[in-house]
Amino acid sequence: MKYLTTFVTTLLLIALTACQPNHEMERPPQDEKEWSIALHGGAGYVSKDMPEDRKQAYMESLEEALAIGAEILENGGSALDAIEKTVNYLEDNELFNAGKGAVFTAEGKNELDAAIMDGTTLNAGAITGVTTVKNPISLARKVMTESEHVFFSAAGAETFADQVDVERVDPSYFYTERRYESLQRALEQEEEESFNMIQTDEEKAWKYGTVGAVAKDKDGNLAAATSTGGMTNKKFGRVGDVPIIGSGTYANDLVAVSATGWGEKIMLNVSAHTLASYMQFKNATLQQSMDYLVDDVLEPGDAGFIAVDKYGNFSMKTNTGSMFRAATDSDGNKEVGIWE
Repeated sequence: MKYLTTFVTTLLLIALTACQPNHEMERPPQDEKEWSIALHGGAGYVSKDMPEDRKQAYMESLEEALAIGAEILENGGSALDAIEKTVNYLEDNELFNAGKGAVFTAEGKNELDAAIMDGTTLNAGAITGVTTVKNPISLARKVMTESEHVFFSAAGAETFADQVDVERVDPSYFYTERRYESLQRALEQEEEESFNMIQTDEEKAWKYGTVGAVAKDKDGNLAAATSTGGMTNKKFGRVGDVPIIGSGTYANDLVAVSATGWGEKIMLNVSAHTLASYMQFKNATLQQSMDYLVDDVLEPGDAGFIAVDKYGNFSMKTNTGSMFRAATDSDGNKEVGIWE
Protein backbone atom coordinates (compact mmCIF):
# COMPACT_ATOMS: atom_id res chain seq x y z
CA MET A 1 0.00 0.00 0.00
CA LYS A 2 2.89 2.33 0.85
CA TYR A 3 4.44 1.86 -2.59
CA LEU A 4 1.09 2.28 -4.33
CA THR A 5 0.57 5.61 -2.52
CA THR A 6 4.04 6.80 -3.52
CA PHE A 7 3.43 5.80 -7.13
CA VAL A 8 0.09 7.63 -7.28
CA THR A 9 1.63 10.73 -5.67
CA THR A 10 4.41 10.74 -8.23
CA LEU A 11 1.91 10.50 -11.07
CA LEU A 12 -0.05 13.41 -9.63
CA LEU A 13 3.11 15.53 -9.36
CA ILE A 14 4.02 14.78 -12.97
CA ALA A 15 0.51 15.69 -14.08
CA LEU A 16 0.51 18.92 -12.08
CA THR A 17 3.95 19.90 -13.44
CA ALA A 18 2.79 19.29 -16.98
CA CYS A 19 -0.14 21.59 -16.39
CA GLN A 20 2.02 24.45 -15.13
CA PRO A 21 2.32 27.38 -17.51
CA ASN A 22 5.58 27.59 -19.46
CA HIS A 23 7.36 30.78 -18.49
CA GLU A 24 9.96 30.50 -21.23
CA MET A 25 9.93 33.19 -23.86
CA GLU A 26 8.53 32.32 -27.24
CA ARG A 27 11.03 33.22 -29.93
CA PRO A 28 8.96 34.75 -32.74
CA PRO A 29 9.30 33.58 -36.35
CA GLN A 30 12.13 35.49 -38.02
CA ASP A 31 13.19 36.22 -41.54
CA GLU A 32 16.64 34.84 -42.21
CA LYS A 33 19.37 36.99 -43.73
CA GLU A 34 21.79 35.33 -46.13
CA TRP A 35 24.76 36.67 -44.21
CA SER A 36 25.60 39.07 -41.43
CA ILE A 37 28.67 40.51 -39.73
CA ALA A 38 29.42 42.70 -36.71
CA LEU A 39 32.69 44.01 -35.33
CA HIS A 40 33.99 46.03 -32.39
CA GLY A 41 37.12 48.02 -31.71
CA GLY A 42 36.95 48.36 -27.93
CA ALA A 43 34.53 49.51 -25.27
CA GLY A 44 35.09 51.99 -22.47
CA TYR A 45 34.45 55.69 -22.18
CA VAL A 46 35.18 58.14 -24.99
CA SER A 47 34.14 61.77 -24.66
CA LYS A 48 31.86 63.10 -27.34
CA ASP A 49 34.24 66.03 -27.46
CA MET A 50 36.77 63.86 -29.30
CA PRO A 51 38.55 65.95 -31.98
CA GLU A 52 36.65 65.74 -35.25
CA ASP A 53 39.63 64.48 -37.25
CA ARG A 54 40.21 61.63 -34.81
CA LYS A 55 36.54 60.72 -34.76
CA GLN A 56 36.58 60.63 -38.56
CA ALA A 57 39.65 58.38 -38.51
CA TYR A 58 37.86 55.90 -36.25
CA MET A 59 34.65 55.96 -38.27
CA GLU A 60 36.51 55.46 -41.55
CA SER A 61 38.47 52.58 -40.06
CA LEU A 62 35.30 50.90 -38.80
CA GLU A 63 33.71 51.32 -42.23
CA GLU A 64 36.74 49.84 -43.97
CA ALA A 65 36.96 46.87 -41.62
CA LEU A 66 33.26 46.20 -42.11
CA ALA A 67 33.61 46.37 -45.90
CA ILE A 68 36.36 43.75 -45.83
CA GLY A 69 34.22 41.19 -44.03
CA ALA A 70 31.01 42.04 -45.88
CA GLU A 71 32.66 41.58 -49.28
CA ILE A 72 33.90 38.12 -48.33
CA LEU A 73 30.44 37.07 -47.14
CA GLU A 74 28.62 38.60 -50.12
CA ASN A 75 30.88 36.62 -52.45
CA GLY A 76 30.06 33.36 -50.69
CA GLY A 77 33.12 33.23 -48.42
CA SER A 78 33.11 31.56 -45.03
CA ALA A 79 32.32 33.23 -41.73
CA LEU A 80 35.76 32.18 -40.49
CA ASP A 81 37.52 33.88 -43.41
CA ALA A 82 35.41 37.01 -43.00
CA ILE A 83 36.13 37.46 -39.30
CA GLU A 84 39.82 36.62 -39.60
CA LYS A 85 40.40 39.19 -42.36
CA THR A 86 38.30 41.78 -40.55
CA VAL A 87 40.29 41.34 -37.35
CA ASN A 88 43.56 41.34 -39.33
CA TYR A 89 42.70 44.84 -40.53
CA LEU A 90 41.97 46.01 -36.99
CA GLU A 91 45.19 44.39 -35.73
CA ASP A 92 47.17 46.31 -38.37
CA ASN A 93 45.51 49.62 -37.50
CA GLU A 94 47.23 51.35 -34.58
CA LEU A 95 44.05 53.17 -33.62
CA PHE A 96 42.93 49.95 -31.93
CA ASN A 97 44.35 48.01 -28.99
CA ALA A 98 45.35 44.85 -30.84
CA GLY A 99 48.40 44.01 -32.93
CA LYS A 100 50.15 47.20 -34.02
CA GLY A 101 48.17 49.36 -31.58
CA ALA A 102 48.64 47.13 -28.53
CA VAL A 103 49.16 48.70 -25.12
CA PHE A 104 52.17 48.02 -22.91
CA THR A 105 52.48 45.73 -19.91
CA ALA A 106 54.01 46.89 -16.62
CA GLU A 107 57.29 45.42 -17.87
CA GLY A 108 57.22 47.60 -20.96
CA LYS A 109 56.30 44.84 -23.44
CA ASN A 110 53.47 44.25 -25.88
CA GLU A 111 51.85 40.88 -25.17
CA LEU A 112 49.02 39.79 -27.44
CA ASP A 113 46.04 37.48 -26.94
CA ALA A 114 43.52 36.13 -29.46
CA ALA A 115 40.84 33.48 -29.91
CA ILE A 116 38.64 32.19 -32.71
CA MET A 117 35.75 29.71 -32.64
CA ASP A 118 33.81 27.81 -35.29
CA GLY A 119 30.16 27.55 -34.28
CA THR A 120 29.50 24.61 -36.58
CA THR A 121 32.14 22.28 -35.17
CA LEU A 122 32.54 23.88 -31.72
CA ASN A 123 36.26 23.80 -32.38
CA ALA A 124 38.37 26.75 -31.24
CA GLY A 125 41.90 28.08 -31.09
CA ALA A 126 43.43 30.54 -28.62
CA ILE A 127 46.81 32.04 -27.80
CA THR A 128 48.08 34.35 -25.08
CA GLY A 129 51.23 36.32 -24.39
CA VAL A 130 52.76 36.29 -27.89
CA THR A 131 55.25 39.01 -28.77
CA THR A 132 56.42 38.29 -32.34
CA VAL A 133 53.24 37.36 -34.24
CA LYS A 134 52.00 40.19 -36.46
CA ASN A 135 48.41 38.97 -36.55
CA PRO A 136 47.54 36.93 -33.45
CA ILE A 137 44.08 35.99 -34.70
CA SER A 138 45.67 34.14 -37.62
CA LEU A 139 47.83 32.14 -35.21
CA ALA A 140 44.74 31.34 -33.13
CA ARG A 141 43.08 29.98 -36.27
CA LYS A 142 46.15 27.82 -36.93
CA VAL A 143 45.83 26.44 -33.40
CA MET A 144 42.23 25.50 -34.22
CA THR A 145 42.96 23.89 -37.58
CA GLU A 146 46.52 22.57 -37.31
CA SER A 147 46.88 21.30 -33.75
CA GLU A 148 45.12 18.88 -31.47
CA HIS A 149 44.93 21.53 -28.76
CA VAL A 150 42.81 24.62 -28.12
CA PHE A 151 45.07 27.00 -26.19
CA PHE A 152 48.80 27.81 -26.30
CA SER A 153 50.47 30.35 -24.02
CA ALA A 154 53.57 32.57 -24.16
CA ALA A 155 56.70 30.60 -25.10
CA GLY A 156 54.60 27.62 -26.14
CA ALA A 157 52.54 29.77 -28.46
CA GLU A 158 55.73 31.21 -29.98
CA THR A 159 57.07 27.68 -30.52
CA PHE A 160 53.85 26.68 -32.24
CA ALA A 161 54.12 29.80 -34.41
CA ASP A 162 57.57 28.58 -35.49
CA GLN A 163 55.90 25.47 -36.91
CA VAL A 164 53.12 27.10 -38.94
CA ASP A 165 52.79 29.73 -41.64
CA VAL A 166 52.17 33.04 -39.86
CA GLU A 167 53.92 36.36 -40.34
CA ARG A 168 56.48 37.21 -37.66
CA VAL A 169 57.87 40.59 -36.65
CA ASP A 170 60.42 41.98 -34.25
CA PRO A 171 58.72 43.01 -30.98
CA SER A 172 59.64 46.62 -31.76
CA TYR A 173 57.00 46.54 -34.54
CA PHE A 174 54.29 46.92 -31.90
CA TYR A 175 55.79 50.06 -30.36
CA THR A 176 53.73 53.23 -30.71
CA GLU A 177 54.58 56.44 -28.93
CA ARG A 178 51.00 57.04 -27.85
CA ARG A 179 50.73 53.68 -26.06
CA TYR A 180 54.16 54.05 -24.49
CA GLU A 181 53.24 57.45 -23.06
CA SER A 182 50.09 55.91 -21.60
CA LEU A 183 52.24 53.35 -19.78
CA GLN A 184 54.51 56.06 -18.38
CA ARG A 185 51.53 57.95 -16.99
CA ALA A 186 50.20 54.74 -15.46
CA LEU A 187 53.54 53.97 -13.83
CA GLU A 188 53.79 57.50 -12.43
CA GLN A 189 50.36 57.23 -10.89
CA GLU A 190 51.23 53.83 -9.45
CA GLU A 191 54.34 55.26 -7.80
CA GLU A 192 52.11 57.84 -6.15
CA GLU A 193 50.03 54.94 -4.80
CA SER A 194 46.92 56.23 -6.51
CA PHE A 195 44.76 53.23 -7.29
CA ASN A 196 42.25 55.24 -9.33
CA MET A 197 44.54 56.61 -12.01
CA ILE A 198 43.89 60.00 -13.55
CA GLN A 199 43.42 59.17 -17.22
CA THR A 200 42.60 61.01 -20.37
CA ASP A 201 39.27 60.14 -21.98
CA GLU A 202 41.05 58.14 -24.64
CA GLU A 203 43.02 56.16 -22.08
CA LYS A 204 39.79 55.31 -20.29
CA ALA A 205 38.48 53.90 -23.56
CA TRP A 206 41.55 51.74 -24.04
CA LYS A 207 41.54 50.50 -20.48
CA TYR A 208 38.97 48.10 -21.87
CA GLY A 209 40.28 47.91 -25.44
CA THR A 210 39.94 44.85 -27.64
CA VAL A 211 38.85 44.11 -31.23
CA GLY A 212 36.57 41.39 -32.48
CA ALA A 213 34.22 40.19 -35.19
CA VAL A 214 31.31 37.75 -35.48
CA ALA A 215 29.60 36.54 -38.64
CA LYS A 216 27.09 34.25 -40.30
CA ASP A 217 27.82 33.10 -43.85
CA LYS A 218 25.57 31.97 -46.70
CA ASP A 219 25.94 28.33 -45.62
CA GLY A 220 24.55 29.22 -42.20
CA ASN A 221 27.84 28.84 -40.36
CA LEU A 222 28.56 31.10 -37.38
CA ALA A 223 31.99 32.12 -36.09
CA ALA A 224 33.54 34.51 -33.55
CA ALA A 225 37.00 36.06 -33.23
CA THR A 226 38.60 38.40 -30.68
CA SER A 227 42.10 39.91 -30.41
CA THR A 228 43.68 42.25 -27.85
CA GLY A 229 46.77 43.86 -26.43
CA GLY A 230 45.28 43.58 -22.96
CA MET A 231 45.34 46.34 -20.34
CA THR A 232 47.88 49.12 -19.97
CA ASN A 233 50.27 48.31 -17.11
CA LYS A 234 48.93 44.76 -16.74
CA LYS A 235 50.99 42.66 -14.35
CA PHE A 236 53.25 39.70 -15.05
CA GLY A 237 51.44 36.73 -16.55
CA ARG A 238 48.00 38.34 -16.47
CA VAL A 239 45.55 36.72 -18.89
CA GLY A 240 42.27 38.40 -19.73
CA ASP A 241 38.97 37.13 -21.06
CA VAL A 242 39.76 37.17 -24.78
CA PRO A 243 41.47 33.78 -25.12
CA ILE A 244 39.22 32.09 -22.56
CA ILE A 245 36.69 30.24 -24.68
CA GLY A 246 33.20 30.98 -23.36
CA SER A 247 34.24 34.21 -21.67
CA GLY A 248 35.38 36.70 -24.30
CA THR A 249 34.82 34.53 -27.36
CA TYR A 250 32.17 31.90 -28.12
CA ALA A 251 30.18 30.49 -31.03
CA ASN A 252 27.80 27.58 -31.55
CA ASP A 253 25.08 26.81 -34.10
CA LEU A 254 22.76 29.41 -32.54
CA VAL A 255 24.89 32.50 -31.93
CA ALA A 256 28.41 33.92 -32.14
CA VAL A 257 29.66 36.39 -29.50
CA SER A 258 32.73 38.59 -28.97
CA ALA A 259 33.35 40.69 -25.85
CA THR A 260 35.30 43.80 -24.97
CA GLY A 261 35.64 45.39 -21.56
CA TRP A 262 36.91 44.59 -18.09
CA GLY A 263 38.34 41.12 -18.62
CA GLU A 264 38.08 39.98 -15.05
CA LYS A 265 34.35 40.76 -14.92
CA ILE A 266 33.76 39.12 -18.30
CA MET A 267 35.56 35.97 -17.15
CA LEU A 268 33.81 35.73 -13.80
CA ASN A 269 30.45 35.74 -15.57
CA VAL A 270 31.56 33.45 -18.43
CA SER A 271 29.87 36.17 -20.41
CA ALA A 272 29.85 35.05 -24.03
CA HIS A 273 28.60 31.59 -23.08
CA THR A 274 26.06 33.10 -20.69
CA LEU A 275 24.48 35.00 -23.58
CA ALA A 276 24.39 31.85 -25.72
CA SER A 277 22.92 29.74 -22.90
CA TYR A 278 20.23 32.27 -22.09
CA MET A 279 19.24 32.37 -25.74
CA GLN A 280 19.12 28.59 -25.96
CA PHE A 281 17.48 27.61 -22.69
CA LYS A 282 15.08 30.54 -22.38
CA ASN A 283 14.18 30.34 -26.07
CA ALA A 284 14.95 34.06 -26.13
CA THR A 285 15.72 36.31 -29.05
CA LEU A 286 19.22 37.62 -29.61
CA GLN A 287 18.31 41.08 -28.33
CA GLN A 288 16.59 39.71 -25.23
CA SER A 289 19.71 37.66 -24.49
CA MET A 290 22.00 40.64 -25.05
CA ASP A 291 19.87 42.81 -22.77
CA TYR A 292 19.94 40.15 -20.05
CA LEU A 293 23.72 39.88 -20.13
CA VAL A 294 24.56 43.58 -20.33
CA ASP A 295 21.78 44.93 -18.08
CA ASP A 296 21.14 42.15 -15.57
CA VAL A 297 24.29 40.06 -15.26
CA LEU A 298 27.04 42.67 -15.55
CA GLU A 299 27.45 45.94 -13.70
CA PRO A 300 27.45 49.36 -15.42
CA GLY A 301 30.91 50.07 -16.80
CA ASP A 302 31.92 46.42 -17.14
CA ALA A 303 31.76 45.49 -20.83
CA GLY A 304 30.32 45.57 -24.32
CA PHE A 305 29.44 42.78 -26.75
CA ILE A 306 28.69 42.07 -30.38
CA ALA A 307 26.72 39.03 -31.52
CA VAL A 308 25.14 37.50 -34.62
CA ASP A 309 22.54 34.73 -34.46
CA LYS A 310 21.61 31.91 -36.83
CA TYR A 311 18.97 34.08 -38.50
CA GLY A 312 21.54 36.74 -39.36
CA ASN A 313 20.31 39.21 -36.75
CA PHE A 314 23.06 41.29 -35.18
CA SER A 315 23.19 43.02 -31.80
CA MET A 316 25.81 45.38 -30.35
CA LYS A 317 25.51 46.74 -26.83
CA THR A 318 27.71 48.15 -24.06
CA ASN A 319 27.21 49.49 -20.54
CA THR A 320 30.48 51.46 -20.59
CA GLY A 321 29.21 54.57 -22.36
CA SER A 322 30.80 53.92 -25.72
CA MET A 323 31.97 51.11 -27.99
CA PHE A 324 33.61 51.37 -31.40
CA ARG A 325 31.36 49.13 -33.47
CA ALA A 326 29.92 48.38 -36.90
CA ALA A 327 27.58 45.81 -38.43
CA THR A 328 25.76 45.03 -41.65
CA ASP A 329 23.82 42.21 -43.33
CA SER A 330 22.61 40.96 -46.71
CA ASP A 331 19.35 42.91 -46.38
CA GLY A 332 21.22 46.21 -46.30
CA ASN A 333 20.80 46.91 -42.59
CA LYS A 334 23.85 48.77 -41.33
CA GLU A 335 25.07 50.45 -38.15
CA VAL A 336 28.37 52.19 -37.45
CA GLY A 337 28.90 54.09 -34.22
CA ILE A 338 30.85 54.94 -31.10
CA TRP A 339 28.41 56.18 -28.46
CA GLU A 340 25.25 54.59 -27.09
